[in-house]
Amino acid sequence: MKNENYNHSAPSGAFYGLGMIGAAIFFVMQATSFWTVVLGILKAIIWPVFFVLESFKHFSM
Repeated sequence: MKNENYNHSAPSGAFYGLGMIGAAIFFVMQATSFWTVVLGILKAIIWPVFFVLESFKHFSM
């Protein structure tokens, strides 16, 4: 028997991973102290929340 359990979410995981790396670089480059670096890394982890929130604000009536 063939095991046909495929992971079909790989492209979205790659998108999230690259976005997280890019956001971390962006936020860390703007940091001026250790705690702003930590905050930048935390922001990079949850960047899709900001993206979706701003999208809803833009597209809502």
